[in-house]
Amino acid sequence: MPPDLPPDQPPPERVMLPTLETPTLTKAELAELLFERLGLNKRESKDMVEAFFDIIHGTLVKGDDVKMSGFGNFNIRRKAPRPGRNPRTGESIPIKARNVVTFHASHKLKGVVQGDIPVGEDFE
Repeated sequence: MPPDLPPDQPPPERVMLPTLETPTLTKAELAELLFERLGLNKRESKDMVEAFFDIIHGTLVKGDDVKMSGFGNFNIRRKAPRPGRNPRTGESIPIKARNVVTFHASHKLKGVVQGDIPVGEDFE
């Protein structure tokens, strides 16, 4: 229990880290949550989720970063060409230069995942 909590107060709810058996959150589940929590109809919910990911996808394809306050940043990083090796044969294989997407979680998201920040706190 964190030392700053009174002894009669339960510790903050912790986020459980996923195991190999934990299912992932899908677009369909996100749309269902919008339907349940905001009262949008199912078609509007699905369209909103698709539009959200289309915007993120398009922004990253253009080479721009995506910053979400309280959540994290998606960045495009250029990886230089380098020599690689086939693990089976040991043969040297050149790996071409390429762009990769990286994600850096915000301090708030890290705090919630670690259990330092209560789950219900606003992410702004």
